[in-house]
Amino acid sequence: MAKTPEGYKTRLDPVDEYPHEPGDAKNYNESMYFNVFDPAKKTGGWFRIGNRPNENYAEISVCIYLPDGRVAFTFGRPAIEGNREMSAGGLKVEVVEPFKRLKVTFAGKALLLERPFEMADPKRAYRENPSVPCTVELDYEGVSPMYGGETVKADGSSLEIDPEKSFAKAHYEQHCAARGVITVGDERFELEGFGLRDKSWGPRHWQAIDWYRWCPMNFGRDFGMMLSVIGDGKGGARQGGMVFRDGIYDLIEECVIESDWDENDYQTALRARVKTEAGKEYQITGKVLSLIPLRNRRTAPDGTELHTRITEGMTEYRCGDLVGYGLSEYLDQIVDGAPNGRKLGY
Repeated sequence: MAKTPEGYKTRLDPVDEYPHEPGDAKNYNESMYFNVFDPAKKTGGWFRIGNRPNENYAEISVCIYLPDGRVAFTFGRPAIEGNREMSAGGLKVEVVEPFKRLKVTFAGKALLLERPFEMADPKRAYRENPSVPCTVELDYEGVSPMYGGETVKADGSSLEIDPEKSFAKAHYEQHCAARGVITVGDERFELEGFGLRDKSWGPRHWQAIDWYRWCPMNFGRDFGMMLSVIGDGKGGARQGGMVFRDGIYDLIEECVIESDWDENDYQTALRARVKTEAGKEYQITGKVLSLIPLRNRRTAPDGTELHTRITEGMTEYRCGDLVGYGLSEYLDQIVDGAPNGRKLGY
């Protein structure tokens, strides 16, 4: 995440926790995302609902990492009408108190994968793995300030954006604590851990970004990070993110991430070097404990077939003597069969 450009400002109000007026852009998307990882049980997951009211459906994802390496996963595009609530396909987000407390629930079925890599071929994965009942009941508590919002002009008016090139016009994040219960089949997990949530709204195509590396992590209630490296479309990258410590966010000025890969070009480990605005430096290592590959495909107006791959890895992080947990989410456009970020050395 970058600083707000000169002549602009960032706006964020409690009302932004609720759905916005979508406007006319066909690909308008309003998305809420949550993750949580229990450091004692080495179990966690992430949950996303993205309303696309002008296309009359929502995108929902539930991904649960079990302690033995299995992953329970579901994805759907249930029909919706309008943009009144964040609730579709059994997944629901309730705002109890804006910026402070939210609730995430799910009731439905999830695919139980002993070999999560099989999701690279979704049709085969669904054919060869069982679907089991799954429920989620999690209470989220914000432990950090809010970071981000909508970049607007100095007079408060909205920016003009090209819907075809947009990933989101507004975005904010917050480190959280969470507790609750997840069931997968006849297994029950009581979780108490930490995570990160975000929200974005505005026109979105998953192909609007060449690639990114997004690494949210928590080392406890009072210390967390979000590392971000985003391809600029010109062979380089924008570096950013933030460190949560001593009750504040210290913005990251420099962030270098080096990754190890397996034969499928999935990340297996990483090393990061971070320098903040306050002049603090951190070195972080990460080991991927469990990973599931996901994809989004779209046909461009000129008929070109576009393929986006997102690898979602539950990751054990170390910073000095501290051990924490979080996610390593790597998005790449697949070009000539290979992830373009890795081809550029990222």
